[in-house]
Amino acid sequence: MPETENATHVFDAAVDLTTIDAGRYTGSTHPAYANMVGPFGGITAATLLNAVRLHPEVLGQPLSLTVNFAAPIEYGDFEVTAHPVRTNRSSQHWTIELTQDGVVTTTATAVFGKRRETWSSTELGRPTAPPAHDVDVRPMSDFVKWVGNYEMRFVDGGIPGPDAGPHPDSTSTLWVRDEPARPLDFTSLTALCDVFYPRAFLRRGHALPAGTVTLTIYFHADAAELAAQSDLPVLATARSNRFGQNYFDQTAHLWGVDDTLLATSHQLVYFKA
Repeated sequence: MPETENATHVFDAAVDLTTIDAGRYTGSTHPAYANMVGPFGGITAATLLNAVRLHPEVLGQPLSLTVNFAAPIEYGDFEVTAHPVRTNRSSQHWTIELTQDGVVTTTATAVFGKRRETWSSTELGRPTAPPAHDVDVRPMSDFVKWVGNYEMRFVDGGIPGPDAGPHPDSTSTLWVRDEPARPLDFTSLTALCDVFYPRAFLRRGHALPAGTVTLTIYFHADAAELAAQSDLPVLATARSNRFGQNYFDQTAHLWGVDDTLLATSHQLVYFKA
């Protein structure tokens, strides 16, 4: 059925939560965001952030989110609890849990806060990339469902093909946005911070068992900067610093219009090779 103006975007359906009482919600995994094992980690992180945003005591805008994937999430219903641990004048600290059948699968902490005008500077330079419309959309494999919800235009470091060999570095740079296009907000930015395939795939030249253990996102943009981004593609880049002993790290940067650094993320990934 074609998308209509009033239809719910698949992303919003996936992060939707029903309130039980203040700080307690029910939700369900969405088949469109299925991954190799359980749902796409980015949609889980976005759902947990949404639980805080829905809380009647929430203060300000997201500053950071750390999600610990303690166990696989089964497809189906789940419950999320969000608890404000401490509220200060400018910041608010949260703990969040996702449970299924009373068993904790995912834990998280978040910091929200009020932003005020101050001196500002961005030291990091945006990577060099041609405009998004000059880069072809990369056809994605049907092996995992969730990639179909994103328009990805790889500038460098695309997913290795069947004849790829080891790559000298782990950097990928791409233009990316929701598919269908959707105005950017904090929840969708959260998910975008996890759209990168495991860096070990690129270095080794092929897919291998891997999964995120913990993911931390720092939100640099405020609501006005996200509104200015609207539904335009985000320039995203990720790389690893070290691989070994079953784990590697991954650092990512996401850029918006006017060379605005929207968010940075860091994660630790388990792998076998």
